[in-house]
Amino acid sequence: MTETVLAGTTVAELMAELAALEDPRAREVNARHGDDHGVNLGKMRAIAKRLKTQQDLALELWDTGDTAARLLALLICRPKEFDRDKLDAMLRETRTPKVQDWLVNYVVKKSPHAEELRLVWFADADPVVASAGWALTSERVVKNPEGLDLPALLDIIEAEMKDAPERLQWAMNHCLAQIGIEFPEYRARALDIGERLEVLKDYPTPPNCTSPYAPIWITEMVSRQQAK
Repeated sequence: MTETVLAGTTVAELMAELAALEDPRAREVNARHGDDHGVNLGKMRAIAKRLKTQQDLALELWDTGDTAARLLALLICRPKEFDRDKLDAMLRETRTPKVQDWLVNYVVKKSPHAEELRLVWFADADPVVASAGWALTSERVVKNPEGLDLPALLDIIEAEMKDAPERLQWAMNHCLAQIGIEFPEYRARALDIGERLEVLKDYPTPPNCTSPYAPIWITEMVSRQQAK
């Protein structure tokens, strides 16, 4: 692999810098969530701030296949420079939750191909890919719901969320909560679905954080909106 030298930093040097930041305790915690790196994300963001935007370097970091390097790549890339097929390929080869989350939120959502990819991923048979489609759908529910068939989305959630694989289940649950929060006319149904399916009802939630259990999440966020 040809190394890119930009801002005085090569891929090899960055890989060494990331390796030096490895914390075994952080890796152990991340492993519980399916992630295979132990780099403090605050320190990683400091590296990205130093590097600024460097698309070629980002591509080389991504091609290493290393999770920490890929996270750094997503922080320094130019989202609008990726074509649709490249983003699709990146999502499909991404198996760790944090990389997928950052790819969708930091890159795909800023891409002109976001809606096309949402439709393709939403219907994909791979639950990991489908979860990205649901994440983009939740974004549309909040920011651009016109044209979405919300009752149909609730039908799918009601029928499939209970037995969906973990990452897909989480994404569907997020969409359920957002529909309940944003649309009073569908709130009662969203609450009913959440109460009957009981998805994430017993999820351990730290103090001062809102439970991801949809009925609690919806009720809390609506209460905050009404208090403003």
